[in-house]
Amino acid sequence: MIKSSTVTLKFANAEKKRQLKSFVNEYRNVLAFLIDELWDVEKVSQLIPKSITSKAQTWLTARAVQCAAKQASAIVRGTKRKNGQRRWRCEKLLAEGKVAKAQKLQSIIDKHEESKPNVGTICPELDSRFVQFDLHNATTFDVWLTLGSLGNKLKLKLPFKRHKHFNGLMKRGALKQGVRLLDREASFAFDLPDVPKRKGGSTLGIDVGSRRVFATSAGQLSKACNHGHTMASIQAKMSRKCKGSVGFRKTQTHRTNHINWSLNQLNTNDVQTLICEDIKHLRKNKVTNRHNTHWTYADIFGKLESLCEERGVLVQRTAPAFTSQRCSQCAWVHEDNRDDVHFQCTACGHTADADLNAAINIALQLPKLKRASQRTGFHWGAENGEQHVVPHARKETKSRRTRSS
Repeated sequence: MIKSSTVTLKFANAEKKRQLKSFVNEYRNVLAFLIDELWDVEKVSQLIPKSITSKAQTWLTARAVQCAAKQASAIVRGTKRKNGQRRWRCEKLLAEGKVAKAQKLQSIIDKHEESKPNVGTICPELDSRFVQFDLHNATTFDVWLTLGSLGNKLKLKLPFKRHKHFNGLMKRGALKQGVRLLDREASFAFDLPDVPKRKGGSTLGIDVGSRRVFATSAGQLSKACNHGHTMASIQAKMSRKCKGSVGFRKTQTHRTNHINWSLNQLNTNDVQTLICEDIKHLRKNKVTNRHNTHWTYADIFGKLESLCEERGVLVQRTAPAFTSQRCSQCAWVHEDNRDDVHFQCTACGHTADADLNAAINIALQLPKLKRASQRTGFHWGAENGEQHVVPHARKETKSRRTRSS
């Protein structure tokens, strides 16, 4: 498996930083030009002919332009692949006579038109032809990264210091001869041996949220860091920052570090399978407040899957509907069961932490429901996917419920 580690390039002097920024900007300009050239090509090959790459007016070397062309080809093919798969599926449904499903899929195709990607956030990916490492330099810095064959006789020698994550990956695998350049950082790839999946162990359910990073069916809760920060406090801090500002970027980094630090403490000893919610398009076509827009559940799931891959734990997804409203003791589902962080069953009176109760329900992998009637209330068991509706008196006063996990 391939893992990456990112280091800062802040130790380079001002002139080297300026030259690096100049190269990255020029590389992106060439990348944008090549994407424009390839966008209307019916079938884009992996290797771009010289007749196209020679059109680029740039001071980059032919080798660097060729590297940009390879990256542009992958971007264009990847962007067009999704709608191509949808069109193929739509034609197959029409051939099978499933007109209704075909029309629904066609509406999705029409809604999501293919658009050119924004190269402003794309980073140069340089291979071994441009990169050299000096891992045994007798200076203050651990590693010197040398970049050559860039153009304009530009040769950059950038120092950086290895950190705990970088050293850990070096011990477990081999450093690949390539680098991904960011504006202020560099990302390195490591080739690690694959970890076989565990053949025995328990099943663990995990509930992720914006108040705390996770809660598990075994009773483990993510906690505040040594400085007292939680996921909720970091999001509140981000909501007060102006997007694009230095403070906002620093808080984004703080959020990522907090997610990684929290999930690294997740206890998966003797766990064979980890069950998590299948959350997708949570905010699509919805108006959410500024605080909740900064909840990046994709980052949490990405780190979680990476961690389980390293530990040999199998990850499975389950439908998230009603897992926070179901009582883990009597299986009664009602919208009044949960009140923000507190859970109290309106049928049996069971009380628990709302996140822990949801994690226990997630671990059960209950069958997907065919219909929803949480206003009336129903028992949701593992026997089948049908609801057994039971009349239940509603409370006289009902506060507005908001799901925080």
